[in-house]
Amino acid sequence: MRAAIALRFAFAFAFVVSTAFSALAQTSVGLVEKKTFEMPRYTTQSGRSLRNVKIGWESYGTLNAARDNVVVVPHFFSATSNAAGRYKADAPAPGYWDGIIGPGKAIDTDKYFVVSADSLVNLNVKDGVTVTTGPATIDPDTGRPYGKNFPVVTIGDFVAVQKALLDSLGVARVHAVVGASMGSMQALEWAAAYPDFVQRVAPVIGIGEIDAYTIARLGIWAQPILMDPNWKGGDYYGGPEPAAGLAFALKMVTLDARHHGWAEAAFGRKWADDAKNPLAALDNRYLIEATLDQAAAARARSADAAHFVYLVRANQLFVTGHTTDLEAGLGKIKARALFIPAESDLLLVPGYARKAVDILKRQGKQADLVAIPGTGGHLDGVLSMGRVADRLKAFLDN
Repeated sequence: MRAAIALRFAFAFAFVVSTAFSALAQTSVGLVEKKTFEMPRYTTQSGRSLRNVKIGWESYGTLNAARDNVVVVPHFFSATSNAAGRYKADAPAPGYWDGIIGPGKAIDTDKYFVVSADSLVNLNVKDGVTVTTGPATIDPDTGRPYGKNFPVVTIGDFVAVQKALLDSLGVARVHAVVGASMGSMQALEWAAAYPDFVQRVAPVIGIGEIDAYTIARLGIWAQPILMDPNWKGGDYYGGPEPAAGLAFALKMVTLDARHHGWAEAAFGRKWADDAKNPLAALDNRYLIEATLDQAAAARARSADAAHFVYLVRANQLFVTGHTTDLEAGLGKIKARALFIPAESDLLLVPGYARKAVDILKRQGKQADLVAIPGTGGHLDGVLSMGRVADRLKAFLDN
C-alpha cells in the first residue's frame, strides 16, 4: 500500500529530522546524555507557584573557563531538547539540527558549549526520554496528575526555567540563542528578558509576536482535542485519553508546517491504494491523506493532549519581552540579531521576520535577515538549514 510506504517519510518531515543534513555534516557530536534540572519551587508569570519543577537538558561541547561561550538552542513546538547527536547508537535519527551543530559546523562545538532543554509542558512526555513539568505531572499536593489545575504557562516561563538551569552551571554570559519556530520565540524572549546576558540572537522561522491571525490558527489546532469526548475539560487522566483529537491536531500541525510545492512533489494526486479509486467510494482516499493520518496517529502515541493545548496557549500569549506592544518588547533587546525566515513558510510567513528587523533597525539595533530558499514550507527552518549554514556560522563567529 502506498500510504504505508510513504509513512516513514511523512513521520520524519513532521516531527523528527531525517538524515537530510548528513551531506553537510563533518563530525557528529555522537552519543549525548539526557540530564535533569530540578527547581524546588517556581512561580509562573501568571502568579501560580509550582513545586518540584523538572526539565530535561543536554549539552554539546565544553564550557570554557570564562563560562561565556554558551549557545542556547531552545526547541520548536513538537520537539525536545535533542537538537544534535543520539541518545543511543541505534537511534533511528539524530537530533533535529544535527547538521548544523557539531565540530566545525555552523554552531561549532569546538568553540561553543551548546545547551538545549525540554520546555515546560513539553508535548513528548510519553516518549520515555523527555523530562518536563506539565498537566500530566503528578501534583505533589494531591498525588494525582495536575490536569486542568496546572497553571497557564508562557514562553517567558520556559525561558526563566532555562535561565535558572544556566545559573546552576555558573554561566557568566550567553554568546547566542538560536532557535526555530517556538524556539525563535524563546530566543527573542531570552534577549529581551536578559539584555545584558545575551550577546546574539538568531530567530529561525520566527515571529516577534503572535498576531490575531496566528492566534486563531493556533486555536484551531487545539479544537479537535477540545471536541474529543474523552477530553473531559482536561481531567481525562486515569481514563480514556482524547487520542483521536490529538492525532487530528497533529495532522493539522504537519500540514500547516508544509507548503503546496512540497505536497505536489511528494504526493501529487496519487491514490492511497492503486486499486481504490476515490471516485468509487468515500472511503477511498488520496495518498497524502492516508499518510498524514498514519504519521499523526503514530506521533500521538508518545504525546499528551493536555500538553498540546497548554503549548498552544503559551504560543498564543507570546509577545517579545512579555509586553503588550511589539516595539516595546523589541526595545528591550541589546543583542545583535539575525532573523532567518523560510521563503516558502505559510505558517510564520517571512513578513513577520522582516517587520521585527525593521523595528530593531529603527531603534538603532544591529539586525539583519537571510531567508532560506526552497519549497518545504515552515519545516525548511529545520530540515534545510544547511542552505544558510555559512551565514549563521559567520554571524556566530564574528
